[in-house]
Amino acid sequence: MPETIGYDEIVRMLRGAAEKVMTHHAHLSELDAALGDGDHGAGMRRAMAMLAKAIAENRSRDIGSVLSDVAWAVIGAGGGAAGPLFGAFFMGMAEAASTRATLDAPALAAVFAHALAAVRKQTKAEPGDKTLLDALIPAVARFRAAADAGDDVAAAINAAAGAAEAGAEATGPMQARFGLASKRGQASVGTVDPGAVSVSLMFRGFADALAVAGAG
Repeated sequence: MPETIGYDEIVRMLRGAAEKVMTHHAHLSELDAALGDGDHGAGMRRAMAMLAKAIAENRSRDIGSVLSDVAWAVIGAGGGAAGPLFGAFFMGMAEAASTRATLDAPALAAVFAHALAAVRKQTKAEPGDKTLLDALIPAVARFRAAADAGDDVAAAINAAAGAAEAGAEATGPMQARFGLASKRGQASVGTVDPGAVSVSLMFRGFADALAVAGAG
């Protein structure tokens, strides 16, 4: 894998995330049925379909532009509480990458950090509240650590995906303290958070797409 990625690789990552989430949308809805209103999977499938459409219609070959288009598409797709948060993530990426034609691992770490900050501005949830932050925060932190250790983008994103998956799994024993799931009280214990799982699927989609690109 090259030390830097550009527009083509970002698009592959986005498409990989969309494919991964849409493939598992039914499972996401099953998880949400246990904790909320059961519509998370359908909402994420709709958001990812709009993401793919935004990519197909973007002709700029500019990283910031395609990420901005994706962000607005995801926000416009609805998707309950998660849609605006994922939209904020992509908008944060767009803002941080707006002047970049290529990104190395440290630069992408900064982009992800800005994206996480954009999400945190949209929610009062904290780590441990059993939300998507429990997967997103460790994913971004792990990417930064890998980048600081000298890993290339593909290796760092693979490490971040693993951290997101571990973070999502760790929400299982938690009692929800935020959103609809919090109304379940103790009954929310034992089911992983669907938003956190969506984050883990998104990062795994990023990683798989870069792994395939590198192998090619």
